[in-house]
Amino acid sequence: MSLISFIAEAGEKLLGGNAAGQPTAAAPAAQTQTNAPALNAAAAAAIAKYVASQNLTAQNLDIKYDGASKTVTVSGVAPDQATKEKIVLCCGNVSSVAKVDDQLSVASGAAPAATFYEVKSGDSLSKISKAVYGDANLYMKIFEANKPMLSDPNKIYPGQQLRIPAKT
Repeated sequence: MSLISFIAEAGEKLLGGNAAGQPTAAAPAAQTQTNAPALNAAAAAAIAKYVASQNLTAQNLDIKYDGASKTVTVSGVAPDQATKEKIVLCCGNVSSVAKVDDQLSVASGAAPAATFYEVKSGDSLSKISKAVYGDANLYMKIFEANKPMLSDPNKIYPGQQLRIPAKT
């Protein structure tokens, strides 16, 4: 259970709105406030659909979004530590999400938690692997740990959070 920070301007463009994550409809501020619960529910549904599209599941998975704080709260019981971390990353690597309140628990196994790494401009998986493991050739370990969110080891972007599993 933790609060994890993300870069709100980076990530999958799932939520409608402008670059600041604000609704694009030319509605008065009062109307936007009135619509906030519906907008938050729609955003939560879009994030849940994205998590499901990555074939990630958890028992009683519940995803909520608060647009005012740009925070996703995710709860439920993940089957293992890796799935838990991938669900959290799916929720956080969405444009307009600045924080994920991770309230997921794990059903089985006491696997060690992976660390998270924020991709910087100029990074590649091999560069990250060299920095983390001391061996650039272990980049596929990072790639595999981030599937299915990553479909190609060459397609990472600044601000993206990645799982970095223990070297073992």
